[in-house]
Amino acid sequence: MSWARPEDVFSISLASYLDGELAITSFILLVLLLDGQKITGILRSFDKFASVVVEGACEQVIVGDLYCDIPLGLYVIRGDNIVLVGELDLEGENLPIDPINVSVEEIRRAQQVERDAMDVKGCVRKRMEFLYVD
Repeated sequence: MSWARPEDVFSISLASYLDGELAITSFILLVLLLDGQKITGILRSFDKFASVVVEGACEQVIVGDLYCDIPLGLYVIRGDNIVLVGELDLEGENLPIDPINVSVEEIRRAQQVERDAMDVKGCVRKRMEFLYVD
């Protein structure tokens, strides 16, 4: 019995999503990156290093109840930055209940506010470490 190499399994599974019959039926790919970005679009190509080319790519940004799809166009993603690749279910999207669609500028401001709040929280936690005794 012969075993398939991991890169062969990856190639076989991604090959079924290339711009063939699945792309025609509005198949949308979701790529989760190491830095937490979520990129959606149509898979056009990939290589043995799991790098992908996504056409009509959008970055999906969600901050609290706010969300925005930022258009990126044709996007090449290196395989070593990819955490997860999968099909996006358009009916059961992972948007919050009653989401508010905002502009790119507004979502960037919300991201900055969220980052600043996390920085303050981390700073306070560091200053209070003396309270935690093992």
